[in-house]
Amino acid sequence: MAALALTQNLRFTPAPPLKTLKQHQRPNPKTLKITASSSSRLSGRKLRAAVIGGGPAGSSAAEALAAGGVETYLFERSPSTAKPCGGAIPLCMIDEFSIPLHLIDRHVTRMKIISPSNLTVDFGSKTLKSHEYIPMLRREVLDSFLRSRAQSNGANFITGLVTDIEVPDSYSSKPYVIHHTVNNCKRSLAVDLIVGADGANSKVAKIIDAGNYSCAIAFQERIKLPDEKMEYYHNLAEMYVGDDVSPDFYAWVFPKCDHVAVGTGTVCAKQNIKGYQRGIRERVREKIKGGKVIKVEAHPIPEHPRPRRVRGRVALVGDAAGYVTKCSGEGIYFAAKSGKMCGEAIVKASEGGEKMVSEEDLKREYLREWDKKYSNTFRFLDLLQRVFYGSDVGREALVELCGDEYVQRMTFDSYLYKKLASGHRWDDLKMVLNTFGTFMKCKVVGREMEALRLSAKRAISPFLPGEDEGGKHVSLSCFGADDFVGIVSGLSI
Repeated sequence: MAALALTQNLRFTPAPPLKTLKQHQRPNPKTLKITASSSSRLSGRKLRAAVIGGGPAGSSAAEALAAGGVETYLFERSPSTAKPCGGAIPLCMIDEFSIPLHLIDRHVTRMKIISPSNLTVDFGSKTLKSHEYIPMLRREVLDSFLRSRAQSNGANFITGLVTDIEVPDSYSSKPYVIHHTVNNCKRSLAVDLIVGADGANSKVAKIIDAGNYSCAIAFQERIKLPDEKMEYYHNLAEMYVGDDVSPDFYAWVFPKCDHVAVGTGTVCAKQNIKGYQRGIRERVREKIKGGKVIKVEAHPIPEHPRPRRVRGRVALVGDAAGYVTKCSGEGIYFAAKSGKMCGEAIVKASEGGEKMVSEEDLKREYLREWDKKYSNTFRFLDLLQRVFYGSDVGREALVELCGDEYVQRMTFDSYLYKKLASGHRWDDLKMVLNTFGTFMKCKVVGREMEALRLSAKRAISPFLPGEDEGGKHVSLSCFGADDFVGIVSGLSI
């Protein structure tokens, strides 16, 4: 713990500027001759992939592709900026993605959840283990690190704006041609396949007609507080619910390295987002008194996966694919995970960059594996958001439920480690009864109750009657892999 605590006082030193390809290094699209048929072995060259978007999804995809032997080009139009973000990641992500500890700004060990009536529940102070915490970081720091690492693994980094993509005929093995500008100079690059990681307003998704989806808007202000005010948020994050701060989401105060992020989000009333921001500022008025706004940020957040995430030799990942969970708005981990899974799937299907890949390869190795692993999670959290965030009655019930220590323990086990939480049958039964009690307070009846029952049954059916494949009891809190996680612990936007 002493070593972990020490990292709170460290500051991240930005990596040297990433080098873009020089003129003579950029391949002429006319020189890339793709005559191999789909899924056939390439002759005299490696598979060539372009990843468009340099956030966690794109950088993780580019790293996996380059490390696996695929000739990789990573496009990012503005490396100095980052998506507005709460900045929390699950603890398991540090090891899974080899995130250096000095990138972590804060080790959050305390959470407060505040209801519309200002009922406050302390979350985590009694249930987190001594070595556990929620890592808080800045997206501009994380994104820069991941891009640099992708480049060190062999990815070619291009600071440029993609303006258009020429798409070959269906089932053709001809290249995709990416037109882009670098320092106001027009360039073109021909590639075998594309990974679209360019956010909620994805140009790649539009070009391949991936279909539309609903978007929320997240709005936050970074506020530098006086030292005595900042000390209050040293290891504390706060979540607020109520019609005054959002009609269908939550508002937050998250600690950063030397300031706090104060923000909110909504789907159904985006035109009123500034009013809801005034609402959260009013709720925390005394806590941020004397603070100075140093940055204002806003960004669209996808509400569900796109209708089509693979088309031809193009795959979507991260926000471009719609991988942000309901209830929590968690996106960083799922962005990086989807990019990594997609990159590894392409490496596998192409046998290390030696073979052409097809749409069926991408669907089989990437999309089906992703859906098998996470689709129930996304569906269940969608339902929970509608149940708990739809009215102040539901929000009061949510906060009351979060006061249960067993719910808190199961939540942290699922969120921090992204795996099914092991529990005790009687405690699980009590938790389920308490949960349905809160549903009754929410006046959840008819179709909503039936939808909840069916969703829960689908999520836990592989483990009935209460044991996993190894005979170990599995907690009922594993609904959709992260049920209560989405209610209370998703600090990433």
